[in-house]
Amino acid sequence: MKPGKWIFLVLAILAAVCMAGIGIAIGERSIVGILLAIIGLNGVMATGFIFKRRMREKGLI
Repeated sequence: MKPGKWIFLVLAILAAVCMAGIGIAIGERSIVGILLAIIGLNGVMATGFIFKRRMREKGLI
């Protein structure tokens, strides 16, 4: 795996953890937990898209 692609693996794992966190928070009926997990998921996904765009502009992908 190329060194630049490790960040995408880490971001994918973090996104999966946030999705699981949403499910756990729903099970615990925690509105605060649900909101934090959704905000975290949005942040991780946005970061991934930004990194991908920057790498595409540099011609690395």
